[in-house]
Amino acid sequence: MKSREELFRCFPEGPDWDTDWEGVERHFCIQKFAEGMRGTPQDPVWHGEGDVWTHTKMVCEALSAMEAFRALPRRQRQELFLAALLHDAGKIRCTRVEDGRLRAPRHGAAGAHMARELLWRELGMAGTPELQNFRETVCTLIRYHMEPIHLGENEDRRKLIQIAAAGELAEDFRISLLCLLSRADAMGRLAEDTAELAERAAFTEILAEELGCLEGPKAFSSPYAQRAYLKGKLAWPEGELYDDTWGEVVLMCGLPGTGKDTWIREHYPGLPVVSLDEIRREMKISPAESQGQVAAEARERARAYLRARQPFVWNATSLTPELRRKNTELFESYKASVRIVFLETGWKEGLRRNRERGHADSSQTVPEGSIVRMLEKLTPPERQEAQQVEWRST
Repeated sequence: MKSREELFRCFPEGPDWDTDWEGVERHFCIQKFAEGMRGTPQDPVWHGEGDVWTHTKMVCEALSAMEAFRALPRRQRQELFLAALLHDAGKIRCTRVEDGRLRAPRHGAAGAHMARELLWRELGMAGTPELQNFRETVCTLIRYHMEPIHLGENEDRRKLIQIAAAGELAEDFRISLLCLLSRADAMGRLAEDTAELAERAAFTEILAEELGCLEGPKAFSSPYAQRAYLKGKLAWPEGELYDDTWGEVVLMCGLPGTGKDTWIREHYPGLPVVSLDEIRREMKISPAESQGQVAAEARERARAYLRARQPFVWNATSLTPELRRKNTELFESYKASVRIVFLETGWKEGLRRNRERGHADSSQTVPEGSIVRMLEKLTPPERQEAQQVEWRST
């Protein structure tokens, strides 16, 4: 896409490694973020440089000056620099005054959502494995950019291995990249603790290398053992557990129009399906109405299959970790293994499919505004959410 390449041409490249800041700030996708960050103040104790945009530019300059950054392949440099450019975008929404101090709680998670919407809709980064990998690598870096300054110091092995597991799905993601971003974030400030925080990120690199997850996910003896460890039910990542599950429940997730029904017909023929769309049709409830009655009926049908130890497919959008956790905990309480399958397609293609679905039954068409709001909430499933997790493009 032309606009994407126009933005990437502004990023630093050898031999001079200069950033075209005029081009970055002029780009239609970044302009509104830059304006929002420029108008967002920060606590002067930790950010003597001032507003978030000033800090962001300092972080990007610190990153581009690092030899480790310059040695990366071009694609990874683009991912990492874009993450640096947007790493604090969440402060636009999250900054508030608490006890007389400026704070921005959970701005990493908020920034990841904002970046995902931007990359998906405005830069067309959805619908193919390559674009999905690039986008979610950037979003994962943004979401966890503050973690390396804590993980090494606290020796939080489980959390570190959990974050590294994101590389199974967003294959370009590495803890080494995350630590580079964290070091640049620490150095791109005017404060007394810049060197200390950069050193903490270096400690996390050392710990990740010792654990075998610096340049890729930690290896486990089995998916069952991995699920148990990442969930906190196995003490050591090298441990083994007897898999006492009796069969698999498939939990589908994705925006409307991503082809979940087609995927189920092609990949799980013969399996019974608990479909929230089908239940809505039976109950004559539109997607715009309250869904409590639909969800209750769906869970009751799921329990019937679980009691019978019958594998089945749960077909719903399931866009947030909270919604997925509620169902995976139900399925696993009956000793079922869970496979989460996340589907995505390009933004325009997904809207087109949604409209076509409405030709057969207009009551089941999801309004475009609702799909926009769904994308704002969407968090693709992470590796620790189930025994098996797949991301697919349709």
